[in-house]
Amino acid sequence: MLFDSNLIIYAAQPEHASLRNFIAREVPCVSVVSKVETLGYHALEKEEKRLLAAFFDAADVLPVSDSTVSAAIRLRQKRRMSLGDALIAGTALSYGLELATRNVEDFLWIDELVVFDPFSSS
Repeated sequence: MLFDSNLIIYAAQPEHASLRNFIAREVPCVSVVSKVETLGYHALEKEEKRLLAAFFDAADVLPVSDSTVSAAIRLRQKRRMSLGDALIAGTALSYGLELATRNVEDFLWIDELVVFDPFSSS
């Protein structure tokens, strides 16, 4: 399962312990794009940065491969979407992973992508 950037951000917040438990039960895979999106946020507090860095150290951070790029291009040719979302969806598709995200609606139109919202199952 590939975790979208928004879940990583939510998990760093104290009120989302159930999400942290869910992530701990899974083998955390993330796109390198999520690493850039979260750690690259300009207003991170020192403790947030430390927690996020520890998460990425423990996670399987997947690179943007040629197949990821091809999938992202194909998706953006079909419909307008952000570069980050296209690369994250492309990563899930190219590695054959389900995408866990809070923003399910952004990806539902991608027929070949299995999308899951861990908040809706808690």
